Amino acid sequence: MAQKAEKRRIEIRNKKASYLYEFVETFIAGIQLTGTEIKSIRQGKANLTDAYCYFRNHELYVKNMHIAEYDYGTYNNHDPVRDRKLLLKRQELDRLEKKVNERGLTIIAVRLFINERGLAKLEIALARGKKKFDRREDIRQRDARRDMERMRKKF
Repeated sequence: MAQKAEKRRIEIRNKKASYLYEFVETFIAGIQLTGTEIKSIRQGKANLTDAYCYFRNHELYVKNMHIAEYDYGTYNNHDPVRDRKLLLKRQELDRLEKKVNERGLTIIAVRLFINERGLAKLEIALARGKKKFDRREDIRQRDARRDMERMRKKF
């Protein structure tokens, strides 16, 4: 009996996002990609560090998401940092656009992954920026939690 080959899970995270922002609400969105972009994502060659979303003509786009050029793409290759359209339901888009127009909220890319059907999905978050003292407090809490874990393992 031939066993089904286990696929390597692709999950690219924006680690800086949770440090700089407080997430209010999260959404899973599809991405409109070209052929060489999805192949590059499947190789794990994408970066979300500076990625954020904006509205243009009532449609949501992600900006500064870097997807490296595909090695075997020849003349069909894509622009690594082009703006890519996100696919959400109209109700979600309207609600997000309304909230972004409020003061202090933005939409950032949190995680890029391949779902079980093989499609690339982007987890986005409606977020509010943290102040410097909030970030320091988070670091203190994380350190205290780590120390408590160490003490628990000792005994």
